[in-house]
Amino acid sequence: MPRVVHFEIDAKNPEKAIKFYEKTFGWKIEKWTGPVDYWLITTGPQKKPGIDGGLSKRTEKEPSTVNTLDVPNLDDYIKKVKANGGKIIRPKGAVPGVGWLAYLKDPEGNTWGMMQADPKAK
Repeated sequence: MPRVVHFEIDAKNPEKAIKFYEKTFGWKIEKWTGPVDYWLITTGPQKKPGIDGGLSKRTEKEPSTVNTLDVPNLDDYIKKVKANGGKIIRPKGAVPGVGWLAYLKDPEGNTWGMMQADPKAK
């Protein structure tokens, strides 16, 4: 059963948002070394309940927080989403060295992501 494994926050001014979350919650936020501007958020020790996330520069008009589900086969779950009335808003794409990612909307307009781990993704 797929579970939420990651969250993403977008920000018009990432540096301002980073300062807020670090000072308010004590989160550790570090720039990702990947090909896009993205910051990894560590919310606490790995042995405690909770998930970590990421922060990116806002690309849409409205702010959003997106939860990402871990799925064993992204192509299979994209088919399930479509069959059950959902829409693909960003098709499957590689996150180099991490896996395959797609963004979707449910029939009520909620946005979320699905990720299939694959360290060979390019």
